[in-house]
Amino acid sequence: MDLRGSVLFLAIILIVETCFVVANGNFVFQVERRKTRLGLSDIRARDDRRRGRILSAVDLNLGGNSQPTETGLYFTKLGLGSPPKDYYVQVDTGSDILWVNCVDCARCPKKSDIGIDLTLYDPKESKTSELVPCDHEFCSSTYDGPIPGCKADIPCPYSITYGDGSATSGYYVQDYLTFNRVSGNLNTAPQNSSVFFGCGNVQSGTLGSSSDEALDGIIGFGQANSSVLSQLAASGKVKKIFSHCLDNAKGGGIFAIGEVVEPKVKTTPLVPRMAHYNVNLKDIEVGSDILQLPTDIFDSGSGKGTVIDSGTTLAYLPSMVYDQLITKVLAGQPELKLYLVEQQFTCFEYSGDIDDGFPVIKFHFEDSLSLTVYPHDYLFLFKGDIWCIGWQKGVSQSKNGRDMTLLGDLVLSNKLVVYDLENMAIGWVDYNCSSSIKVKDEKTGTVYTVGAHNLSSASTFLIRRILTFFLLLIPVLNCLTN
Repeated sequence: MDLRGSVLFLAIILIVETCFVVANGNFVFQVERRKTRLGLSDIRARDDRRRGRILSAVDLNLGGNSQPTETGLYFTKLGLGSPPKDYYVQVDTGSDILWVNCVDCARCPKKSDIGIDLTLYDPKESKTSELVPCDHEFCSSTYDGPIPGCKADIPCPYSITYGDGSATSGYYVQDYLTFNRVSGNLNTAPQNSSVFFGCGNVQSGTLGSSSDEALDGIIGFGQANSSVLSQLAASGKVKKIFSHCLDNAKGGGIFAIGEVVEPKVKTTPLVPRMAHYNVNLKDIEVGSDILQLPTDIFDSGSGKGTVIDSGTTLAYLPSMVYDQLITKVLAGQPELKLYLVEQQFTCFEYSGDIDDGFPVIKFHFEDSLSLTVYPHDYLFLFKGDIWCIGWQKGVSQSKNGRDMTLLGDLVLSNKLVVYDLENMAIGWVDYNCSSSIKVKDEKTGTVYTVGAHNLSSASTFLIRRILTFFLLLIPVLNCLTN
């Protein structure tokens, strides 16, 4: 389920209690991925829905499978309430609210085909659940002032409408969120924190359908002050830095919150005051040739520019850029016979080594940071010896060709991508995403190893791969020591 949205009301305040940090205070979530086989037209439709939401000035979600012939869904299992019950929520790098479907929900999904049991949150079954009234300080701060007509017994509402017409609404509650604390190298222990989150009671569109993509809700990791990361940082418990590494070969990966000390990563500035993770792209090199493009074609503004989106499967380029790039990619193979598969994908038959037969592509960004994309990244095997090109021409084009450049999993897989919101920068480095990284504990200075896990099983209809993302929460303030 690919969720993007024009957020009408964004509100999530993670309240970390005074005694939240225990020992070294590092925490993890376990994130899983489920994959189902897709037709090529389904892939493009999936990304088109996502792009439509992006063009509606909506943030982007973390997810996607770097294999274009499969759809990926990245989600984490959270414990909510006392005693805690498990809920599976989509991990979203752009949106900012944590919400789950609640027991009084109308049109919430009842089942999912990805091998998980859906659970409706029931505030009455939790000993620590509290309804958040509309006159609560949290509610007032969320809506920048008192809600008109508010009375003490009226709950604080939330409502989000997404660009594709999907919507969720409900009210806020406060309860315990349970996840895992890093207690050492590759070791964890359970820990909880009191949080405010949305209790969804009305869903529509894809959010209300039972399908192979149905989940219990969403947890956001966007840039806004209401995101999980921002709220933890505001409370002084973490640095506003996170990173991910997706392995397109084995399905493993890493997701960490905190300063990465190994490997070293070079960065480029994020464009300020943008809803997405926008960067300043300077030029594109195919082989040894720089594309001859207008100097302002990658300028940000009016929903344009270059966006880094690990939730999009492919990569989308403005028409002018796409035409030049494809011409140069194919220039070394003039004898190839091209096929249009499903009226969308340019494909061809090739039995040789694609890394020897096609050029490397480099995207050059501000501050001399480059993103290298190899032929085995941007070409994917469709069937037999038929290869298809993953680069796609943007759907909605302006007259001057200055449209969004959207770089998805096609170019981000097998790279450690670091989002440093402390310094408004983003960076990456080629990396073995099935290995491990080292992250610094800001409180003690201790460096911990955060590793990738990948478990797999099979069913008749699905390839089930479990991806463990370690979300390492790095404390900044000394709160409690053992």
